[in-house]
Amino acid sequence: MNFQEVIKNARENIGPYCKACSTCNGRVCKNTIPGPGAKGTGTVAIRNYEKWQEICINMDTICEQKPVSTEIELFGKSFKYPVFAGPVGAVKLHYGDKYTDLEYNEILVAGCNDSGIAAFTGDGTDPKVMEEAAKAIKRCGGMGIPTIKPWDMNTIREKMELAKKSGAFAIAMDIDAAGLPFLQNLNPPAGSKSVEELKEIVKMAEVPFILKGIMTPNAARKALEAGVQGIVVSNHGGRVLDQCPATAQVLPSIVEAVGKDMKILADGGIRTGIDVFKALALGADAVLAARPFVTAVYGGAEEGVEALAEKFGAELIDTMKMCGAFSIEEISPEMIWKE
Repeated sequence: MNFQEVIKNARENIGPYCKACSTCNGRVCKNTIPGPGAKGTGTVAIRNYEKWQEICINMDTICEQKPVSTEIELFGKSFKYPVFAGPVGAVKLHYGDKYTDLEYNEILVAGCNDSGIAAFTGDGTDPKVMEEAAKAIKRCGGMGIPTIKPWDMNTIREKMELAKKSGAFAIAMDIDAAGLPFLQNLNPPAGSKSVEELKEIVKMAEVPFILKGIMTPNAARKALEAGVQGIVVSNHGGRVLDQCPATAQVLPSIVEAVGKDMKILADGGIRTGIDVFKALALGADAVLAARPFVTAVYGGAEEGVEALAEKFGAELIDTMKMCGAFSIEEISPEMIWKE
């Protein structure tokens, strides 16, 4: 099964809001919430995608022919590609009735593990979502990253204990989820966190802690002050704040601010291995993709996830060869064209 077949199958199983578009650029779904769209005008998800397309690559094939390695190491674990599945919650609400969050995370974690990568799993108001995600990660030897929403501190403590039972090599929080419209006025409440609160959360984790939802150098520096070991440059796919910049626009300044001190991942509109190459050339250590992995699960379950991972990998390898980079470490800013 290739990824085009996965997309075709997904159209029969996903919806009504997501259309499993051949090019997942945020235009058709735009501001459909519930659904995969962005908040308000819906333009942030579109901008995320388009800004990666505006970046050009410098080709250089005057180099020795060598095997290409796409392997990376993150917090002591090795991965086949610098690509991770992003956390997605409430899949039945946003993507259709075929899967519950529990079923989705089970398929996603196993499929990513079989592909040599790892999944960030989603969270929800139902405690079973985190419980079952933790079990799925545990069955894969801890090769997954449970992602906790920014609930009140008591709920975070409870969720953290569930996450730690998974044996996960890292734990994350999508702190920008504080702005999700459907998390407002819920019990338990969700909201922003101070540096002091984050310090406490980092200590709770007892493994490397990744903070997702960083969009400015100042926020990155505050995460570093709190002891966070990794960040994800992310605007939550445009779903939490309308009219903010694309992740590709802010990534370089964040790398300049904290790139020597912590791991930096990026998401938002990354759809191909070429996009992955661009993010790495701008200074990211790895990337996340969320919506494409939803399509993969709905279109082919674990086989669909593997097809998507191989698509990312093949496109990345081809791009690296054409730019004279034969390992991830050799990808550099000079491989991006500047006017």
